[in-house]
Amino acid sequence: MIIKLINSPILFHLPIIFIGINFRSIKSKRKKDIILRKNKIRVGSYLYPMPVVIIGVNVKDKPNFMPLAWVSIVEYKPPIISISSHQGHYTNIGIKENQTFSVNTPSKELVIPMDYCGLKSGKEIDKSDIFDTFYGELKTAPMIKASPLNLECRVVKTIELETGHDIFLGEIINAYSEDKFLTNGIPDVKKMNVIFFSMNDNNYWEIGDHVGRAWSIGKSYKK
Repeated sequence: MIIKLINSPILFHLPIIFIGINFRSIKSKRKKDIILRKNKIRVGSYLYPMPVVIIGVNVKDKPNFMPLAWVSIVEYKPPIISISSHQGHYTNIGIKENQTFSVNTPSKELVIPMDYCGLKSGKEIDKSDIFDTFYGELKTAPMIKASPLNLECRVVKTIELETGHDIFLGEIINAYSEDKFLTNGIPDVKKMNVIFFSMNDNNYWEIGDHVGRAWSIGKSYKK
């Protein structure tokens, strides 16, 4: 902080104190404060929010389903999706057996049967009658009729990690939905009433309010 004494003829020659503020110094301190407020936390697979889907496969000619949040789009043309599933999962057997799988986006209404599929392994119970299913072009990727959005996928690459997971890259051969879930021909997250997953605390969430349009709202940014 810089303090200056100035004799002013306007104010009866009384000394006036002007406080000069070193803004660079304050800015630097604020940055340090921000850094100091950040604490190291336990390292984990933190990614929020995470989409949660239901993977459908045929195992020994019977439908089997498993909820999964480790899923991501990796290519646009052709559309390719990745899923990461532990090598001990029954689902992996069906994917490797047929080189196909489906990705079913659940609505809030499907959360209970979806979660049940995660509590029980296909090694223990028959999951073929939990959902009403249908098949598409690939014939071996069962899809859920009640799901607002279904992706029919053919495996294009499998990566077996030494740490315990298989990563399957699947080309999306077909997508299925209903008019009531679409806006301008594309899936509408509000209409589908999708849910999300938060890992580490293990909770499901509904979608919130609209914030802004991507590749548009940033045009109003000013330094």
